[in-house]
Amino acid sequence: MTGTGAFSLEGRTAVVTGARSGIGRAIALGLAGAGARVAIWGHADNLGETADALAGAGRLLRTVVADLGDREAVDRACDELLAEHRVDILVNNAGIIRRGPAVDSPREDWDDVVGVNLGAVFQLSQRLGRPMLERGSGKVINIASVLSSQGGINVVAYAASKHAVAGLTRALANEWAGRGVQVNAIAPGYIRTDNTAALLRDQQRYRAILDRIPAGRWGDPDDLVGAAVFLASGASDYVNGHVLAVDGGWMSR
Repeated sequence: MTGTGAFSLEGRTAVVTGARSGIGRAIALGLAGAGARVAIWGHADNLGETADALAGAGRLLRTVVADLGDREAVDRACDELLAEHRVDILVNNAGIIRRGPAVDSPREDWDDVVGVNLGAVFQLSQRLGRPMLERGSGKVINIASVLSSQGGINVVAYAASKHAVAGLTRALANEWAGRGVQVNAIAPGYIRTDNTAALLRDQQRYRAILDRIPAGRWGDPDDLVGAAVFLASGASDYVNGHVLAVDGGWMSR
């Protein structure tokens, strides 16, 4: 069912990074369900299932294949995308995580995580946000984390990058809100995805996390869809620089 009224995305186009599975896939399909045509960004070998689902619904704009850790490749992909399409909504979802004690963390892990989770978010916001600013309308949605407010355990680069994503969201909102572009973020709690697979396998850690969540369950990717549609739609036109926790109440505990 497509969105209606202030929540409708009919006639709009969206770009969603990291749409292979998990949160990115759920958001891509959710935006399509609200009426948007969606371009999904990822690697050549992992977009097929999501692309087929969008195409079957008549909502696939295109696939974009470029390594978000490669700045030149991202620039080329943005050039190609913008030459053919107007982008109304950008969802910076793609992210990576490397686990281990901070004292032993390899420099390469830090560079890789910060490069994708923060550097690419800024690069895409800058490149795809410029045309939004020129026409005076657009939506940028960054996927932050509850670790945008907490330190986590054995995920130092991830926590640092997600703190920075929250700061970037607010900084861009300060500059862009008055020019018709809303920049906001969603901070997922503990969601069942590939990035949390290690925690799901660790029964002691899994139970400790579950016991703190007031909702009494871990989240599923579909739990993020409503927030994404809201922030992508006209219903959020006066929402700027907000980091919306979708966490089952984790941050309230």
